[in-house]
Amino acid sequence: MCDEALSCLLGLSVFSGLRTNPLMKAFEKLLLEAAKNQNEPLNLIKAWADFTSVYIKENQCNSFYMKLLELILSDENTFTLSAERGEFKEKSLLASLTRSDLRRLSIIGDFDIPMLALSIADILWEAGCKDCAKLIEEGVQSLGELKADNETIESGVFPYVMLETQNPASFAAFVRENGAGSLSKHHFFHWKTEAGLLPALNPDTISLGNLSGYEDQRQIVVNNTLRFLEGRGGNNVLLYGDRGTGKSATVKAIAHNFAPRGLRLVEVRKQDIDELPEILGFLSRRGLYFVLFIDDLSFESQNDSFNTTKALLEGGIETKPENVVIYATSNRRHLVKEKSQDRPDGAAAAASVASGDMRAFDTMQEQLSLADRFGITVVFASPNQNEFLKIAEFLAQERGLLGKKQEKADAERLKKFRDNALKWERWFNGRSPRTARQYIDWLSGGENFPWE
Repeated sequence: MCDEALSCLLGLSVFSGLRTNPLMKAFEKLLLEAAKNQNEPLNLIKAWADFTSVYIKENQCNSFYMKLLELILSDENTFTLSAERGEFKEKSLLASLTRSDLRRLSIIGDFDIPMLALSIADILWEAGCKDCAKLIEEGVQSLGELKADNETIESGVFPYVMLETQNPASFAAFVRENGAGSLSKHHFFHWKTEAGLLPALNPDTISLGNLSGYEDQRQIVVNNTLRFLEGRGGNNVLLYGDRGTGKSATVKAIAHNFAPRGLRLVEVRKQDIDELPEILGFLSRRGLYFVLFIDDLSFESQNDSFNTTKALLEGGIETKPENVVIYATSNRRHLVKEKSQDRPDGAAAAASVASGDMRAFDTMQEQLSLADRFGITVVFASPNQNEFLKIAEFLAQERGLLGKKQEKADAERLKKFRDNALKWERWFNGRSPRTARQYIDWLSGGENFPWE
């Protein structure tokens, strides 16, 4: 029993990376110890303890089989990356090796761990380690049921029956649609220096249905995203305007809504903009579509980051990959903090001469050129009073604070709600969707307003 599973584990080629997983490493060590002539039961006890320790820490799937499936789906290897790019060919060496690995993994997934535990207990009984043997026997049931009791496998849902079918073509089709590795499990990512692409573990789940107001502006970005996903030439987009007007929320909501169509959002912090060439190089080798999201984009001066961004948007020798668009938000239309000496008029022109810049007009044009390189610019201005109230009412109805949607609220109740909303924006941050949401957050916990 141990020899066959061990040979399958050691024989993995395409999926050999699975052996580096802590659970699979502990499993391999356990199989090695169990396959030996047991003259040293203490090594076997330690191997079993190490395996069960990792098992309860790593496994949230209740069965070894389901955990193995999770690891297979999360693995990035030659096959999955090729499948994600749509390059997999059924009649190829890669297909043959993948099929063989899936057969090996099916045997590993069928491995009866509770039975192994009882076998280990028998060895320990014979070696005189009675207490340890008894404890292992008692703990067998905590390992969870075998795959036969898993409804998703019994119902034939792919990819959960992948080890039953052992069909690389079906697996490739799944990966092509859903992505390989972490791209199949997550939709929002961060890029961090040296660490690379990391999934957002607690992503904002806002969707387009959660947003009110700015429908025309939002539709422009939605239409551009659809064109991008359909291969019809999506533009880079700059969303700029007043603070709290929903620029970032729009980008995140669109990414969330189109995730089932292969869209992934990668947030790049301003301090990491210098790594844009590396980021784009990485994403160009993947088969899904990416929105590169730069929130609150602005520059204090025309530094290296400014020039890197400008060149990648348009004008550099290296072009942006076809599977990437850049969506940036900013409170500044021109993105670069403008100084008086940058303007070529009057005293400012004299100041520019004193600073050593003899071509102040050229400097100003250079600063404006970055915003111009976004194909689409969408303006989010602060709402007027009626728009602000409409947004607040929409959010309140979503939370059931003004009755259900499509229902007409009680006139007196609605008047009180609106009066308090206007007081809230005067007391605090002015009219914006963000302020409306903050008002609703407070209201959902009871009125008792600060001014009362």
